[in-house]
Amino acid sequence: MKKIIKEVIVVEGKDDVSAVKAAVDAELIITNGFAIRKKGNIEKLRKAYENQGLIVLTDPDFVGKELRRYIQKYFPNVKHAYITRSAGTKDGDIGIENACPEVIIEALEKAKCETIENKENIFTMDLLLDYGLIGNNNSKEIREKFCGLLGIGYGNGKQLLGKLNRYGITMEEFEKAIKNTYEN
Repeated sequence: MKKIIKEVIVVEGKDDVSAVKAAVDAELIITNGFAIRKKGNIEKLRKAYENQGLIVLTDPDFVGKELRRYIQKYFPNVKHAYITRSAGTKDGDIGIENACPEVIIEALEKAKCETIENKENIFTMDLLLDYGLIGNNNSKEIREKFCGLLGIGYGNGKQLLGKLNRYGITMEEFEKAIKNTYEN
């Protein structure tokens, strides 16, 4: 059984997500390189940082180093997980996506990641369905507004469910955001 990581892990791209998901069970945020500087992206990181904590796991190259520096500026207590260049290199390509699961796990452990027990999830797909966040013609628009109010970044139904359960969102916060979603 994979370790469940409490913190949200920040990676550069979707291939990195696949590599990390092969190693651990965790919520991930993709920076898409320097697109992290676009409006709204830092707020998504802020919500995760405040509720779960962040671990930055970027490529062992110049861009990865610059992204770490940029994120550190906003979140001084962010944790950093590192892999070596040799562990992240395959056929001349350097990146987290090239690291084996054992290397990723070791990097996260050295960053002092917190693991959590497989806890009972407060939020379910049935709840999302009951509130119109999935299953309706306008569910996408409702989710966009709802996610914006919570500051967790847009996601499809499955992604939203994961964020609600992992980011430490309370039922009170959920209900307040739902109320505001439908009132405005």
